[in-house]
Amino acid sequence: MSNKKHHERTRAQESSGAIERMYITMRHLFNRGFYKPMGISGETLREALLLLRPEIYGSVGDEKAELDGLLYIVDRLPIGIEECRYINLTSDEGYADSHFKAIIPPKRRRNCYRIDEDQMNIEITRGRSEIYDILTHLTFLFIESHKISKRVIIDDEGTTTRDWIKLEKVVLSNEELTQPDREIAITYTANILGRTFNEITEIYHQFSTPQNPERLLHIVYWLGKLAIEEVINNDKRTVTFSPMLRERLGHHIHGEIWANKIKHTLYKNDLLQRPIHVISANMHSVMNTLFAPNALKSLVSKKDVFEVYEALSHKDNKALRNKVQKEALQKGMIFIDDTSGTNIDVQIFDTSKIDASKIDIATNETKLQEEKPVILVMDYAFGEQAYETIDELLKPYKIEGKKVYLNVESLSIMGKAGILEGGKGDIMIPSAHIFEGTADNYPLNNELSKSDLEGHGIEVFEGAMITVLGTSLQNKDILKFFYNSSWNVIGLEMEGAHYQKAIQSASKVRGNISPDVKVRYAYYASDNPLETGGTLASGGLGTTGVKPTYLITRTILKQIFN
Repeated sequence: MSNKKHHERTRAQESSGAIERMYITMRHLFNRGFYKPMGISGETLREALLLLRPEIYGSVGDEKAELDGLLYIVDRLPIGIEECRYINLTSDEGYADSHFKAIIPPKRRRNCYRIDEDQMNIEITRGRSEIYDILTHLTFLFIESHKISKRVIIDDEGTTTRDWIKLEKVVLSNEELTQPDREIAITYTANILGRTFNEITEIYHQFSTPQNPERLLHIVYWLGKLAIEEVINNDKRTVTFSPMLRERLGHHIHGEIWANKIKHTLYKNDLLQRPIHVISANMHSVMNTLFAPNALKSLVSKKDVFEVYEALSHKDNKALRNKVQKEALQKGMIFIDDTSGTNIDVQIFDTSKIDASKIDIATNETKLQEEKPVILVMDYAFGEQAYETIDELLKPYKIEGKKVYLNVESLSIMGKAGILEGGKGDIMIPSAHIFEGTADNYPLNNELSKSDLEGHGIEVFEGAMITVLGTSLQNKDILKFFYNSSWNVIGLEMEGAHYQKAIQSASKVRGNISPDVKVRYAYYASDNPLETGGTLASGGLGTTGVKPTYLITRTILKQIFN
């Protein structure tokens, strides 16, 4: 074996060991109830993260600050968390009905509450994956904050550099900055972060909010300030897990409420006994595919259908979207807004109310009229939450003491995933899901195949996919190992094995649904983590995702309708 190959293998093994250590440590700290991220208890997490150096956190291991990674996580954590010394993870404990105003991070739907100047509560309603996600982000945040303190503390007494004193003055004065003032402040910040003036200027506005255009300065100052207090006064930041959260986790409390509301809605509308097709997707592609051709006749006659979808996905075209939604609601769509805390909205489509001649997909109209299938679209689950929600959904519904089994004919899962061969916007069709860090694998008979999706100018790959513990923990060495190993992995995502585990136990073990239930899985690539600059932290998909999303949606519907 060549030396280079041997080095790759050991680096991959080291990394996979580090992920496993993080996973076990996070579970242990959760059971313990609290920990200090920069104390002894948080050491394992910090060391493992620094050993891993995940792609998404770029230069976390260097002396200079990591800006893209910082932006990635502040979008997923509540505004103001950098000022808080106490971070408390809770279950849904009634804050929604209090005077506290929910703070919702822009890129993760979760409710957070600022209790006082030192404490932030984050509500966990989506299971363990959400805890791993938050703790990983916090570990990164605190490592970065200590890099700042290392650069600004000059001696043991806690004397700080001139740059720091000047930055503090700007942040605490809270005045509106002119462009020259801002550039002066950026100069101090660049020195503190070990970055160039240019690098900070380029990313500066991405941190800004309408309320706080100078947010990056605030984040840097507060991260540094709390780290300085940890170093000088031993005033350590603490993460706690509420007793209620520790008691409830893993009991499917939210999933059960969510699933019962859906089954009750089906029952109330006389749809419970019909053939049901579950699709886990977004809240627009199925609705738009079914109703845009009729709702937007004039537009559809002039444009290619994918251009229409693209127009619908444009954030300025709210009026177009409303037209389609109005049409959908008139033709039997039922929308179930989530109140269970799962953050998974649901749409139910009664096909008996849809005029099949107005759909631009080949349809077997007699089959539709005879069977009148129901399509149930659920928004994406998050990691382990996929098991909880599908497991609960597929259980029979109890009416007046009797069990009514659901007639689920198919489950289709579409989503975004990281790809290892190919690039953004390509499509992956899994033949099996493998759990990261274990040899657990879920082979499946996928109704979707490469030939179903080929020929539209988009590359399609087939093979095994890895279900990872957290997207933000992957690094190149592990990914290369997955890619080159005999598992021949084509991509990675966070839910596949959890969905399949729930479907298998419902169909083959518990007998809640037919053992012949059809399954379809397809993912489109949101990033290629093996290409430098190809990770999620380097920005979103833009409109690249529109075509693959709708191509997969149309293929799933075509199979359901024929």
